[in-house]
Amino acid sequence: MLDAKPVPANAPLVEFLNERQVSDLLCQSVRTIQKWRVTGAGPAFYKLGRSVRYRRSEVIAWAETRRKAHTSQ
Repeated sequence: MLDAKPVPANAPLVEFLNERQVSDLLCQSVRTIQKWRVTGAGPAFYKLGRSVRYRRSEVIAWAETRRKAHTSQ
């Protein structure tokens, strides 16, 4: 039988961020993050009970899609 190594309890498999952490990561206000969520303009989010969470990798991927090379784009 294979001996599987246990995953440490403090090692998240997927890192979830709250709105404050996302606002800090994207240099935007929490209110802007909330508006984006309502309008569908921001990164995808998860509703876990009453909590709203974002996957760090998805927030970064979303931000990368907004990269511009110059102002006329």
